[in-house]
Amino acid sequence: MFSWIFIPLFLQIPNFFCVFISYNISKCYYIIAEDFHHKGDVVIGAFFPIHTYHTMNKVPHPYLPYYYMDNYLQYNFKSYQYILALLFAIEEINGNPNLLPNISLGFDFYNVRFTEKDTLMNVCMWLTAHREKFILPNYNCEKKYFTAALTGTSWTISAQIGTLFQLFKFPQLNSFLKDIEVGGQMRLDWRQEVNGQQLSLTEQIIQWPEEFSEIPRSVCSESCGHGFRKVILEGNAVCCYKCTPCAHNEISNKTDEDQCMKCPDSHYANTEKNYCLKKAVSFLAYEDLLGMILASIALCLSALTVFVIGIFVKNRHTPIVKANNQALSYILLITLTFCFLCSLTFIGQPNKNTCILQQTTFGVAFTAALATVLAKAITVVIAFKATFPGRIVRWLMISRAPNYIIPICTLIQVGFCGTWMATSPPFIDQDAHTEHGHIIIFCNKGSSVAFHCVLGYLCFLALCGYTVAFLSRTLPDTFNESKFLSFSLLVFFCVWVTFLPVYHSTKGKFMVATEIFSILASSTALLGFIFGPKCYIVLLRPDENTFNYIRNKIHSRKNKSQKT
Repeated sequence: MFSWIFIPLFLQIPNFFCVFISYNISKCYYIIAEDFHHKGDVVIGAFFPIHTYHTMNKVPHPYLPYYYMDNYLQYNFKSYQYILALLFAIEEINGNPNLLPNISLGFDFYNVRFTEKDTLMNVCMWLTAHREKFILPNYNCEKKYFTAALTGTSWTISAQIGTLFQLFKFPQLNSFLKDIEVGGQMRLDWRQEVNGQQLSLTEQIIQWPEEFSEIPRSVCSESCGHGFRKVILEGNAVCCYKCTPCAHNEISNKTDEDQCMKCPDSHYANTEKNYCLKKAVSFLAYEDLLGMILASIALCLSALTVFVIGIFVKNRHTPIVKANNQALSYILLITLTFCFLCSLTFIGQPNKNTCILQQTTFGVAFTAALATVLAKAITVVIAFKATFPGRIVRWLMISRAPNYIIPICTLIQVGFCGTWMATSPPFIDQDAHTEHGHIIIFCNKGSSVAFHCVLGYLCFLALCGYTVAFLSRTLPDTFNESKFLSFSLLVFFCVWVTFLPVYHSTKGKFMVATEIFSILASSTALLGFIFGPKCYIVLLRPDENTFNYIRNKIHSRKNKSQKT
């Protein structure tokens, strides 16, 4: 490996260039090594133009023949690569005991400059094995055994050196073999060289195995089957390629396809990616387990609401029912029934009518329910806060003015929904990318702004009702349902605030199921917190639903307050 260390010294770039002292004073030159050697039993000579001198105008030197005043140095890095390749091959051969056993290869590298004189001088030095100042022709002082010479990269250098080598019967190898010299008398350009014997086959005399009946075909790569496409490898033959699987939702049903075919949105590629299958239509149906569970819960809760209405009608003369404004209680129970039933419009295959009905019934029914709760909260405040009612408070109690809140708030929501349906109504949409192999059909809201306005109005009513009910929390609790109204509205508000991020992060059936669950959960909160305690007293504690029990309870509270 020592040759790898010294080879750059042979090819080093001069550090100093000649400087003009004056026109009549000669130049000083930096000496560059023109040869490099490595001993061996058999020596190979290599002549390459590594660094050469060139001239622009051929201004002759006043003292040195064959030299010019405007010489400049140029390096040929391509020849440097050839030398490194030859050096690597020689060292590989010397390092392998199976190749040329007991024989070591050596080499002599010589630089070929721009003049024939310098070229022939290097050849003579190599032939005589004399590296000093003088050359002794036909005499080998070091007894080397020379085998071959590698001579340059062009036919001109080969011709110059080959003429001298013919006298010594040395074989000469040109690295490109582009120019051929025939008999030393005629020189042919490489573009005019004669083609050699072409390969010819006579199919009649070829003996093929039984399974073959034609000339074998050269194959670099196996054929790409179905579901794959060809990718040409750069720098290789056309028949050399690699097979790459088709991308997602793409197929190839022929051999050696260059491009895969994309399936339409209504189809999807099978596992083998050689056929497009039709996607199944998907929606939240009653036959699905999730749809069946949600529909059953909605029907059960609506039936429970009707059962509560029956309890209130049957016990309408009892104190607990009469004290909580029967008219508002009936209105609230009826609207809650519609709230439970409106969730059924979200289940089943969507169409234009159901898409519109979903949002309108949901918005109007919940607005009526929340407006009723707000009216009940205001009624409680008026009844208990007005200890000494004035003219206005007396008129509010007699005229039942809080009940007018229900139609007013409902009409406002109807106006929102009407504007929504007139400008950008909901429509049927489909999603072919969320679930593999399925096209999800769902109702697009049409206007996201209108949908959020409806939800915002509902949350505003819930917040108003909660505020009014919270103000009356310290009133006597004999007939006070303010705390139950507060809890129900607080749960309602939390459900729909949580609904928004969950709704926007889900797709397909689960997005629809999220909205249904929010409707059922918020309606159940209103039904359970407001009417649950009343039904408990009516059904399980009838002794507390009498005028005597309530009178005694009020009397005991007064005595206790007087003692304190």
